Amino acid sequence: MSKFVLAIDQGTTSSRAIVFDAEGLPVAVAQKELTQHYPADGWVEHDAEEIWRDVQSVMREAVAKASLRGSDIAAIGITNQRETTVVWERATGRPIHRAIVWQDRRTAEMCRQKLADGLGNHVQQKTGLLIDSYFSATKIAWMLDHVPGARARAEKGELCFGTIDSFLLFRLTGGAVHATDATNASRTMLFDIHAQGWDDTLLKAFDVPRAMLPAVKDCSGEFGVTTPDILGHAIPVAGIAGDQQAALFGQACFQPGMVKSTYGTGCFALVNIGDKPVRSEHRLLTTVAYRLNGKTTYALEGSIFVAGAAVKWLRDGLHLVRDAAETATLAAAVPETHGVYLVPAFVGLGAPYWDSHARGALLGLTLDSGAAHIARATLESVAYQTRDLTAAMKSDGAAAPTALRVDGGMVANDWLCQFLADMLNVAVERPKVIETTALGAAYLAGLAVGVYAGQDAVAYGWHCERRFEPRMDATTRQRLYAGWQDAISRVLSHPAD
Repeated sequence: MSKFVLAIDQGTTSSRAIVFDAEGLPVAVAQKELTQHYPADGWVEHDAEEIWRDVQSVMREAVAKASLRGSDIAAIGITNQRETTVVWERATGRPIHRAIVWQDRRTAEMCRQKLADGLGNHVQQKTGLLIDSYFSATKIAWMLDHVPGARARAEKGELCFGTIDSFLLFRLTGGAVHATDATNASRTMLFDIHAQGWDDTLLKAFDVPRAMLPAVKDCSGEFGVTTPDILGHAIPVAGIAGDQQAALFGQACFQPGMVKSTYGTGCFALVNIGDKPVRSEHRLLTTVAYRLNGKTTYALEGSIFVAGAAVKWLRDGLHLVRDAAETATLAAAVPETHGVYLVPAFVGLGAPYWDSHARGALLGLTLDSGAAHIARATLESVAYQTRDLTAAMKSDGAAAPTALRVDGGMVANDWLCQFLADMLNVAVERPKVIETTALGAAYLAGLAVGVYAGQDAVAYGWHCERRFEPRMDATTRQRLYAGWQDAISRVLSHPAD
């Protein structure tokens, strides 16, 4: 039997394909940048046909780079940018409109109206989510109301809705399969995470016809088989998960209390909370972590809007550094910031504040403050925000983590990883394979076809490249964090709860 798995990682800015071997190690990678469309202020769109073309291209390129053929691939796994919404014709597979991306804010007013109508509590109770244009439901409704004839066609079953994974699965199988997995379904505002099914009251509230929805399956199992023309061989699609959940799986966070945190443009921290969903009282999201063999594991999720984007601002906005790596050198050049704090609320604040009107601030400056203090404050802000999330997770009843497993581009910065460990007072573990999102999709697919023996084998295959132990004393830790809390209080547009 073939021992190679192909992971499709369709993200917000690019489409990638990675071939993994039976040890979970990457063999070959191919990537294409994705065009971003901004048709109006706050609107973000992708061309789903471009995504489909690019995905086919990178699949073929990755397999060729690995010196393999389609027949050498045991299974395909898909991981994707979550919440991004596609509506397409069931008969042809053609989208009726560009995909509306998760970042898009065009339905913010619709969400405000739903909140005013008193729907917020019901949505959180059923879905674990807060009403926001971030999620898929209002994007679907917008398309049906703005594309001529779309609503009538949807009600007749002529149109399909899906997140990117579902659209790709439909096209990969030649239109034979219209399905998604439980993690992506849980990000739509239409899925009851307790009953594990589409909810009729929510479908009615958001005016979405049931006839256009995909079947919801486990994250690992045979979803369908690709048409042979794509890679010269029919290959089972056997794993699907949204990107952050795939990263959680790729980091082998299988026990309650295990946390992974991904540091890219923003930051997403997920803690495994086991088989019983917890309703967050601290503005975190309750979501499906993964569903295997009909058994659901849940997670609490916190989102930080700005992490690596703040370093990019130092480079491109302030011209304090020429490249991101310089921030570690600058941060180490001073013993501390001497009271300088950066609150990077450039696009508002995410969890646990959810304040879209907050704006960034650089506080505590004196004539002694220089580039090194500002660079250090920028990196420290990422750790402070992570502590905000882990504190909220603890307050919501999540088990205290024994370590924080990190991934994403920022974690190449040793100084940041050490400060994270110091501020959270917990070990920070950086894995040997940092492509954890694609790896998670590969594991889910490989488990279904026997390339990987089980979750224990996945956990055994996880290797730590470096472990950062906390070494800051408790008094200093509390003093620095108290200064952060004061800085946050100065930018909030409403009092913190």
